[in-house]
Amino acid sequence: MNGVLLSVKNLKMYYPVRGGILLRQTGELRAVDDVSFEIKYGETLGLVGESGCGKSTVAKTLLRLYEPTAGQIVFQGRDLAKISKKEMRSLRQEMQIIFQDPAESLNTRHTVGSILEEPFVIHDKGNARQRKQWVDELLQKVGLPADSNTKYPHEFSGGQRQRIGIARAIALKPKLLICDEPVSALDVSVQSQILNLLMQLQNDLDLTLIFIAHDLAVVKHISDRIVVMYLGKIVETAGSDLIYKRPLHPYTQSLIRSIPIPDPVQRSKLATIEGDLPSAINPPSGCHFHTRCPYAKDKCRTDVPMLESASDNGEHKIACHFAGDVGLAI
Repeated sequence: MNGVLLSVKNLKMYYPVRGGILLRQTGELRAVDDVSFEIKYGETLGLVGESGCGKSTVAKTLLRLYEPTAGQIVFQGRDLAKISKKEMRSLRQEMQIIFQDPAESLNTRHTVGSILEEPFVIHDKGNARQRKQWVDELLQKVGLPADSNTKYPHEFSGGQRQRIGIARAIALKPKLLICDEPVSALDVSVQSQILNLLMQLQNDLDLTLIFIAHDLAVVKHISDRIVVMYLGKIVETAGSDLIYKRPLHPYTQSLIRSIPIPDPVQRSKLATIEGDLPSAINPPSGCHFHTRCPYAKDKCRTDVPMLESASDNGEHKIACHFAGDVGLAI
């Protein structure tokens, strides 16, 4: 894994909040607030956090499905936040996304063959005979029978529909594949099959993955590095193994503690959290997590913590004023 494929710097995605008779702007919802990270060629970056923390917004902003409020999205040396829509359309064949719910993301009026052929048609690739051949090859790659191309999405199970979504995403041989909670809508028995398929395709097609989920157990299985988000900000980032062995941020600890333990006698020693995620329209002052943190002090309520290195090599970073305290160490 040499070189950086994608570099995100100070990314912000704010939505205006309007009210009153004239619908004037009364505030803003800070869905993504000053997020920065990098991902190398061939790497899998896990993006985790509770629902509403900004994970999916990051994904859609990277693809310019949402226009970023501020920041840089540098993909292979080009800032996607500054290029035209025409240039972005051409680049989209190198950046694709797998959506969370395959039933929602597939056109029920089209056959699977038509759905998988559409990317080639949009980007003017090949003739009718070649496109049919490529569709057959895609079905084979994702483990679906050849006669699937004449059927409609409703004729398949949830796991099979997600395979169709994956086939569509890899059709144009992208370099970056964003997986937006691709297994959360599936049965547990099917999740591992889809995860193994993604890892196999990554190896075969030399893909770079951003894998988004709220389940840390799933993310650990597939990711090289993990980024933990809370209320639009990154609170901790580290290698997959390290963040499980030594989570430093109390929010990361609580996410790991939420992973079910198969032994009913064994209990986690990590700290718990209480309360709901605050509103991104009116986030808490200082550290956003201080309203739920069992270790919060006066400084947490007034000063915003910076994402700083917590290891000699700089790979483990944390945004917490008191990460070095004995009470937070594992």
